[in-house]
Amino acid sequence: MLNTLITSETRIKLLFRFFLNLGNRGYLRQLANDFNESTNSIRVELNRLSKAKILESSKEGRNKIYKANISHPLFNEIRNIVLKSTGIDQVISNILRKSGEIELAFIKGDYAVGKDSGLIELVVIGDQINQSEIERVKQKTENVIKRKIGILILTNEEFERLSKNFEEEPQLVLMQREQ
Repeated sequence: MLNTLITSETRIKLLFRFFLNLGNRGYLRQLANDFNESTNSIRVELNRLSKAKILESSKEGRNKIYKANISHPLFNEIRNIVLKSTGIDQVISNILRKSGEIELAFIKGDYAVGKDSGLIELVVIGDQINQSEIERVKQKTENVIKRKIGILILTNEEFERLSKNFEEEPQLVLMQREQ
């Protein structure tokens, strides 16, 4: 969907990287390796996005680190477009809002690091979750967003036991109950 609006695949990858998970940061060589593209094509797009102030940068040692500029006037609109183009907005509204009492829900894997791989790995934690409703809505949502959704449902106790496994990988928190 986004590729009809933005013709540069590299620019789309950069927008996904920085606007899916706002904690994502990156530098030129790292991004070139992650995207399997030349540093020159990455540099051109980073310069364009920085010049438009969509990305901001800072120096850390010898590297120039880029991240989303959350104070940009179009930040919310760009983020919403990225979320809509990946289908994450549908995951939130369709699956999570209709599935019972959720303590925590997050995405792990490729989408947590800003890669549009086609598989959204969703982890849902809670003691009173309607699993049959989640499965029903998941199938409908997959048809709408044209991506697969893998859902891991854990009770609070199960999550506590496994929490060390999740701490080591990036997460994109979608929903968290206030304590």
